[in-house]
Amino acid sequence: MASTNGSKSSASKAKTTSTTSAGKSQARTAAETAVDLPVGAVLSLTDRVTELVEPFTGRSAAEKQLKSYRTELRRRVKRTERRGTTARKRATTEARKTRNRVEREARKRQRTVETTLKRNRDELEQRVRQAVDLLPV
Repeated sequence: MASTNGSKSSASKAKTTSTTSAGKSQARTAAETAVDLPVGAVLSLTDRVTELVEPFTGRSAAEKQLKSYRTELRRRVKRTERRGTTARKRATTEARKTRNRVEREARKRQRTVETTLKRNRDELEQRVRQAVDLLPV
């Protein structure tokens, strides 16, 4: 039985050692990540700043880059203006169609009301005449 006890404690020690080793590995990974992240961020930032500054290192390169920016801006402004013009024309056309439809509907209703009024007035006048004709003189 003593040897069984000894082997259990040996297995227990191996398990503890592997757990400790895994904990050290995780700690090392966390520490490396904590250092690598800011270093990588600084390097990315440096690359981006270099990309932004590089065109302006010489006068001719800077003028060329500015001309490129102006051209791109001009294109974007024209594109935006075209979109605005298209939207305005579309809205104007839609408003005109709606106005014409409403006016047509209003004229139709007005004619219907006028016709109904005329018919009712004629009918009323006819009934009044008939009533007057029935009155003794």
